[in-house]
Amino acid sequence: MDEKTLTEKLRLVQSLFEGGATPGERQAAAAAMERIQERLKRTQSEEPPTEMKFTMPDLWSRRLFAAMLRRYGIRPYRYSGQRHTTMMARVSLRLVDETLWPEFEEMNRTLRECLNEITDKVIKDVVFADDSEPEVRGELSGGGR
Repeated sequence: MDEKTLTEKLRLVQSLFEGGATPGERQAAAAAMERIQERLKRTQSEEPPTEMKFTMPDLWSRRLFAAMLRRYGIRPYRYSGQRHTTMMARVSLRLVDETLWPEFEEMNRTLRECLNEITDKVIKDVVFADDSEPEVRGELSGGGR
């Protein structure tokens, strides 16, 4: 799968949440984004943002989540000494639960599937065609690596 296909898949997932997949619906998607921004402002006045900690399993997830936060006007950060997989943000719990996290989970699942496909293809085509799992042997005796 190439970058263009991956990008299109992610856009399709995003369009599910924004409500527009065709060119005519893209205007509606832009309006939906404006409504989300307005809802974010209302939510912040009703439920002030609090500092939340997010721990991502890998670099790809962290980059995706940071981009999504920025898209909603939220600035991600981390404190000195925190792991690179940790991200902090001042955001309302309601926005996270109702909008941000469900969208992130779906987009992240799609991104991981695509990255796995690309990795498998590269390994088979460039490194070695046999990509089967290593055999499982009996108990380890002694200190192996």
